[in-house]
Amino acid sequence: MADAAAMFEVVKPGLATTVQDLGRPGYYHLGLPISGAMDRFALIAANRLVGNPDGAAGLEAVFLGPVLKFAADTVIAITGATMPPKLDGVEQPLWTAFAVSAGQELSFGYLKAGARAYIAIAGGIDVPEVHGSRSTYALGGLGGFEGRALKAGDQVKFGAPTGSPGLGVTIPEDIRRNVPQSGTVLRAMPGLYWHRITEESQGTFFEDSWKVAPEADRIGYRFKGGRALDFVPREPPFGAGSDPSNIVDSCYPYGSIQVPGGTEPIVLHRDAVSGGGYFMVGTVISADMDLIGQLQPHQPVRFESIDMEGALAARREEKARLNRLGEFLGR
Repeated sequence: MADAAAMFEVVKPGLATTVQDLGRPGYYHLGLPISGAMDRFALIAANRLVGNPDGAAGLEAVFLGPVLKFAADTVIAITGATMPPKLDGVEQPLWTAFAVSAGQELSFGYLKAGARAYIAIAGGIDVPEVHGSRSTYALGGLGGFEGRALKAGDQVKFGAPTGSPGLGVTIPEDIRRNVPQSGTVLRAMPGLYWHRITEESQGTFFEDSWKVAPEADRIGYRFKGGRALDFVPREPPFGAGSDPSNIVDSCYPYGSIQVPGGTEPIVLHRDAVSGGGYFMVGTVISADMDLIGQLQPHQPVRFESIDMEGALAARREEKARLNRLGEFLGR
C-alpha cells in the first residue's frame, strides 16, 4: 500500500503528459486500441533503473516536459528524448536513476533530440487499472489519471517500491536507442492491399523521401513530400466508395500504413482506431514502432521494404537489446 504522502503535484503539465504503461492488448474486438508507451523500450529501461517491473506505469511527456513537486522521497529515472531533467534547477543525467527528496521540484530543459521522454518513479504511478492497464486512452476518456493528460494542480500518487533501484547507474549509449535526426529508415512489409497500387507506385513509395507532418500524435504519424500513389483501375465493390483508396471496412493492425487518397501515408500507432475504410499499403514492423514515437515534425524519413524473415530477425535484435539491458542491470 502506498504511503499517503507518496505523491507529486503537477505545477505545470507540459504539452501532453500522460500516464502510460505497456498497454492493454486484447481489446481490439471492442474497438479499444492497445495504448501504452509510444517508445516501449525507453519506458522499460526507466522502470528497470528504479527497480520497477517492466510494465509499471510511468509518465510520457511530449516535446515539453512537466514541472512536478514531490511530497515524498523517492527515486526516479528519465529516458527517451533528450530533454534534460533538473532538480530544483540543477541538471540531472538522463538514462540514470537518481534520488528526489520531499519538497524538491522536477523540471526540464529544452528538447534537444527525440520527441517523448519517460519518467519512471520507484513504485510506479498509482492510478486504477482499466482492462488490465493504467495507460491513458485520452480519445476514449479512460485509464491513466481521470482518462486525460495531466493538468496543473493534479495530485498524483505513486506506489511503494517493490525492487531495488540502481541509484547512480547509467545505461550505456550502446544499449540505448538513439533516434537519428536525419536519414531515419522505417522498415515495412507490403500489405494485403499492395496490389491496389501500380507497379510504378510500388517502387516510388520506397524510393521517395518523406517528412513527418505536424499531424503526428499517439493515434498516427502522417508523412508528406513523396509522390502520390497511382491506383490500379477497378470497379468499386459495394460499400467501398468511389475514392480508389477506399475499401470495404477492414481491421487495422498496429503499425498499418494507410494512404487516404493515395497522397500522405499515415502510420497508425498506439491509440489508433481498430478498423475502417482506407486501404493499407503495408505495415511498419514492430521493431521500428518505438522509433516513430521519437520522430519530430519535419524530420526526414524513408520507408524500406522488408520480408517476414527480415522482420523476425529485427525482432530478435530488439529482444537482444533488452537482454543486454537486463544483463547490465542484473535483472
